[in-house]
Amino acid sequence: MFDASAVIALLRDEAGAERLAGSLRGNAISAVNLAELVAHAVRSGTPTEEIRADFARLDLAVHSFDEDAAVATGDLAAATRRLGLSLGDRACLALAKKLGATAVTADRAWAKLDLGIPVEIFR
Repeated sequence: MFDASAVIALLRDEAGAERLAGSLRGNAISAVNLAELVAHAVRSGTPTEEIRADFARLDLAVHSFDEDAAVATGDLAAATRRLGLSLGDRACLALAKKLGATAVTADRAWAKLDLGIPVEIFR
């Protein structure tokens, strides 16, 4: 389960990207994290069409942010408040928990979480 930071690292060929590239197959992202990715790219001057095309090449499954996802994400607020995790961070963690997957991020603060959700810090 990729956080937006992981996808950004892949698309920009940043540190840790080579490690992530081998784990693309069968991986996924929350629609909230995709929104973060697009917002980041647009703020950096990348046209939306270009980021959509770049993202499509990664072949990541995008999971909808429905009522169940919203409740699960909100439920993580108290447990993650002290580390300042964003809505997108919590959406990624909630989806990883639902799917029994590992949440992959560049955010080292996630390593301090004790939620029963596997976390991999890729750099």
